[in-house]
This record gives sequence, structure tokens and C-alpha cells, in this order.
Amino acid sequence: MEEGYKTCPGCQHKTKERPDKEKKNMINRLSRIEGQVRGIKKMVESDAYCPDILIQVSAVNAALNSFNKVLLGEHIRTCVTEDIREGKEETIDELVLVLQKLMK
Repeated sequence: MEEGYKTCPGCQHKTKERPDKEKKNMINRLSRIEGQVRGIKKMVESDAYCPDILIQVSAVNAALNSFNKVLLGEHIRTCVTEDIREGKEETIDELVLVLQKLMK
């Protein structure tokens, strides 16, 4: 099967078929982040000290940033590169827009 993205017929949004290994790695990262967020919720429920909570929130932010870097790198190596090879230069505008949103 060709690696790349398709358009969902129902909503017209692009979708991307990912290799099983890539998908598993992404889900594992997100599961760890989800666990960290649940831990923060428990800290708030148990009246943990504010700086302790803030440190954990910072760790979640770092984990999300790391996830974004991995996903963005993969997007550039696959989707963007493939589109440029096919002459779809609008993908560059899309990438610039995504980068601008990430850098807010």
C-alpha cells in the first residue's frame, strides 16, 4: 500500500496512513502524556503544593513539545516531501501556517 494521505470522503479532511510501528510509538507517547495529566488531576484533588503541580505541568508541556517535534519531522519527511515531488507547492503554504500556529 502506498504510504501517504488520503481525503476522508465524509468530511473532506486529509488523513494519513501510518506504518504500524510509527502509530504504536505515537500512541505510546500520548498514553504516557495522558497518564501524566491524570497524575496532575490527582495532585489537584489531593491539594498538592502549587510548585509541585507546576513542575508536573511543565513536564507535560515538554512531553507534548517533544511529540510535536517527532510528528512534524515525520510530516516533513513524508507528506511534505511527497507533495513537493508531485508539484503540490500549496503544501509549503500549509506547512508555514502550521509552523506559525505551533510557534504562538
